[in-house]
Amino acid sequence: MRMRIMVRFLKRISLTQWIFIGLVGGFLMGVFTPQFVPIIKPFRDLFLQGIKCIIAPLIFSTIVTGIAGAGSFKQLGLMGARTLIYFEVVTTLALAVGLAAVNLLQPGSGLHIGGSLPEAAVKAAATKMSFGGFVEHLLPTNIADAVVRGDVLQIVILSTLFAFSVLAVGERARPMVALCESLADIMFKFTGFIMYLAPLGVGAALATSLAEHGWQVIVPLLKLVGSLYLALGAFLVFVLYPVCRLFKIPVIPFVRHVKDAVILAFATTSSESAYPMALAQLERFGVPRRISSFVLPMGYSFNLDGSTLYLAVASVFVAQAAGVQLTLSQQLLMMVTLMLTTKGVAAVPRASIVVLSGTLVAFNLPIEGVALILGVDAFMDMARTAVNLLGNCLATAVVARCEGIVLPGVQSAAGVLGTSAGPASAKMAPEYMSNMALDHELDALWNNTEVLTRELPYV
Repeated sequence: MRMRIMVRFLKRISLTQWIFIGLVGGFLMGVFTPQFVPIIKPFRDLFLQGIKCIIAPLIFSTIVTGIAGAGSFKQLGLMGARTLIYFEVVTTLALAVGLAAVNLLQPGSGLHIGGSLPEAAVKAAATKMSFGGFVEHLLPTNIADAVVRGDVLQIVILSTLFAFSVLAVGERARPMVALCESLADIMFKFTGFIMYLAPLGVGAALATSLAEHGWQVIVPLLKLVGSLYLALGAFLVFVLYPVCRLFKIPVIPFVRHVKDAVILAFATTSSESAYPMALAQLERFGVPRRISSFVLPMGYSFNLDGSTLYLAVASVFVAQAAGVQLTLSQQLLMMVTLMLTTKGVAAVPRASIVVLSGTLVAFNLPIEGVALILGVDAFMDMARTAVNLLGNCLATAVVARCEGIVLPGVQSAAGVLGTSAGPASAKMAPEYMSNMALDHELDALWNNTEVLTRELPYV
């Protein structure tokens, strides 16, 4: 009898609640029993590796189907132009918010830079970023090389070029489009299986971070961590929220759909780990796959709002800690440098550290400042990764609105950047109703004890 009651209770716990339970358990283990963390650490790697093996085929299949579904190069080019303009405007605002926050809060005042450089900082400083090197890195030597290394930027560009070719071939490429549609559906189902490891994976990830770095390391640099979190909060309130209002994106339904993916990105400090879930949830929110599969992967390379804001804060923080007074013109020049160097940084290992190191060297600031930041970087990485993903999900919804798509809670798409509620919005109503029905089906399946014997929906 007790066993039956326990089973009923466990069945009522949703995946989101299990993830929260995993986070709390990971925090408690990392703080109070760090000696047991090595036992569960392999589950973090197992979960992340399971997600990473999905990324390449999922990006390829969804980009091909998304671009092929655009219908024409003219329509695709207009959507791409809107996407890039939005990316540039929002990342510039992220830099402005970071610059204002670090000058107002002065987190580096009273600190002193010194000591030897850790190995990660030495490697980052040795990594040279140049325009020529960036261009050479855009395409891989072969497809397998990009997939093995998990290079998101190369995979996105390669998939986009392939999709352009499919679109140019036309009707003869229809079998390839059908194959990619089937592959995308299969990868979403595969994601559903992997997501059952999410509670254990995120708990192990948080416990490992706390055990390796210790929560005590935050205390001397608490002002820096707090300044970053406040700046990110201000960015959400004063930039992303007004964007929602401007483009008539319903905030509560949007947050309800993407919250699980954002929590996953926060806990694992990996945007890639949340990509499959974010893509699926955006489709359930009402964004057509042809838009989400085009905009979201591009955002992973060109719309890193959280990382961009972090770099603005970290660069000026090092100058403050070193006692260097940067003039307004110098800080603006630094922001322009960061605006250019952060584009496509997903292609560079230890991207944020590399960009930060390059910026410090370019402005004659002590590279030892990286050593000061690395101690708390894991805790700041959680927040900036979550904001990166949230910003990309919002960018996808914004482009959908610009394309005339009616999202839940929006009566008409008219008046958004000159678009009108024409055929695109008319087609959206049955698609959204289908997604709502799928939501109820997913909830029922998740709470069913025989879920593993039935067709597993993507999460």
